[in-house]
Amino acid sequence: MQRSTVMARTLDETLETGQTAEHAPVAPHPKAQGTPFVQLITATGDRIHGSEFERWVADVDDAELLSLYRDMVVVRRIDTEATALQRQGELGLWPPLLGQEAAQVGSARALLPRDFVFSSYRENAVAYCRGVSGVDLLGAWRGTTASGWDPFEYNMATPQIIIGAQTLHATGYALGMQNLGSDAVAVTYFGDGATSEGDVSEALVFAATYRAPVVFFCQNNQWAISEPVRLQSRTSIVDRALGFGMPGVQVDGNDVLAVLAVTRAALDRARRGEGPTFIEAVTYRMGPHTTADDPTRYREEAELEAWRRKDPIDRLKIYLRSTGALTDSTQAAVDQETDAVAAELRARCLAMPDPEPLSIFDHVYSEPHTGIAGQRDRYERYLRMFE
Repeated sequence: MQRSTVMARTLDETLETGQTAEHAPVAPHPKAQGTPFVQLITATGDRIHGSEFERWVADVDDAELLSLYRDMVVVRRIDTEATALQRQGELGLWPPLLGQEAAQVGSARALLPRDFVFSSYRENAVAYCRGVSGVDLLGAWRGTTASGWDPFEYNMATPQIIIGAQTLHATGYALGMQNLGSDAVAVTYFGDGATSEGDVSEALVFAATYRAPVVFFCQNNQWAISEPVRLQSRTSIVDRALGFGMPGVQVDGNDVLAVLAVTRAALDRARRGEGPTFIEAVTYRMGPHTTADDPTRYREEAELEAWRRKDPIDRLKIYLRSTGALTDSTQAAVDQETDAVAAELRARCLAMPDPEPLSIFDHVYSEPHTGIAGQRDRYERYLRMFE
């Protein structure tokens, strides 16, 4: 579907002029003060023209959109299979990304190989787009490894569990690249809840002060575990960027094309030495915070249903169907691929060998350490009790 119109300037205006009341969120997100709300494909699959960001995706044809669609479908299936594995006792925990596929795939596909990613524990789609295998996403959650992959093989650090700490890591890395004269950019992902952490504020201060080449990518999925964003932030999260001395942009996080556009623009700005950019991707976590969470205890079904109608995969599917790019045979091929990916993921997960118990003490310190040696000795004597 094609619709030629000028882009709505704020999220509230988009909800008022571009969507019916039934499609508006149950709890509207705070209005961004003068910050554009970028949307290129609506929840109903209509293509919007007139955005200043449209030039950043002028090269994206139907084939590229099909590739983005394919990635989103595959990572959703990986997420679904991992959730099932956890429910069946094969993983200790899993942080689902259901509903956030466009925010992650769109931004990750904008990166160059030399850029470096610092993420939280939910950016499994970003890792997939960087080349990390599905099974490497599961090792830490299965307890077979203390990490997931070699960060320098994929230019992506392994997930940070401490909320917001990765923003400091990204800023430090960006400053290092700046000192080396590299045009590589650091990109850090975090949620709306992390913006209440001191680490994030400190990272924003340093990045703005030194014009560090870093992109702060906030996935506002509306809930910091059980606390809604409207209680945590009395203003739109992106509005904070100006106070720290950097530009911000608010994007429809369920619109993969718009996310790709704003991320490309932010990366280009950083490469030109103009400093950091703050992106707020307005999206929704349709599943639990982790598989240890029960979201039915704190959110209404009506809210979830409203966001289901804005599903990032469905809207791109509708658009591609309308242009004829997505045919029945193409969809069948994508479905076949996702089935194969899920089957391989399950098989390789179940085949993971258990680590040697004493290996937990390996690589804790680079040099021998008497404290670790003592702990290892005590644990070894404990294990011998079961022989």
